Amino acid sequence: MLPFSRSHETQADKIGLILMAVAGYNPEEAPELWKRMEAASGGNAPPEFLSTHPANASRIENLNSLIPQAKAEAKKFGVTDYRPLGKY
Repeated sequence: MLPFSRSHETQADKIGLILMAVAGYNPEEAPELWKRMEAASGGNAPPEFLSTHPANASRIENLNSLIPQAKAEAKKFGVTDYRPLGKY
């Protein structure tokens, strides 16, 4: 097992998404960031099995599946409206 494997990256994405939502930022923006990263890479990313990081497509899919959980966690803290992150 590598010291910073895809599973660690996926866990970090999940925690970050939940913290983002609890802080009042729209968790739906996270997959949008990775769509921009994917576009910026120009298809030059290594295959996922050769990388310690999830492929952009996997990361996008995973983040999209975690959005409801992040929003549910934020709701526990009374967060129901989200601030936009802005465009970068």
